[in-house]
Amino acid sequence: MRASEVKKLDEDGVRGWFREEALLLAVHTSVGVMRYLGEKIKRIEGVVKSGVKMRKEFEGLLSLPGIGEILGLTIMLEVGEIGRFPEVGNYASYCRCVRSTRLSNGKSKGEGNRKNGNKYLAWAYVEAANYALRFYPEVSRYYHRKGAQTNRIVAIKAISHKLARASYYIMRDQVVYDPEKLFS
Repeated sequence: MRASEVKKLDEDGVRGWFREEALLLAVHTSVGVMRYLGEKIKRIEGVVKSGVKMRKEFEGLLSLPGIGEILGLTIMLEVGEIGRFPEVGNYASYCRCVRSTRLSNGKSKGEGNRKNGNKYLAWAYVEAANYALRFYPEVSRYYHRKGAQTNRIVAIKAISHKLARASYYIMRDQVVYDPEKLFS
């Protein structure tokens, strides 16, 4: 059962699924906690939305798959001015979406500082990738293609890298998301 279905259960609906008193109590408690936390999250989001407004140059972020108002605000507040990144690679590196390796003549000569960059942007793009994977079929297709070549974590990071690159161009050029360019 999905969490959204569990939230909709009433007293009779729960009894239809579970007969034992201990399980009924556990489900009622879990549903109560889910509803309580959902209300608190909505309240926190309301306060955040009323205190911070999306700047014009960042409004296009909301058209990207997986990025809603809260993640869009997080990205906006953490990026600052997009003009400080001369190229998309600099922005992707700042978002911790690329590997930190040093190569010379195709040979590895060590690693750079993997902790360099903004951990909150790295988190935001991975969250957006996970959300997009669940609700956008083109992202899911890309994930499964990439996952067949490598493991799931690398596939999620590849999606977050694509989202970071797309968001750079959206913020810099003031355009909206074009699915044909990102996951074709």
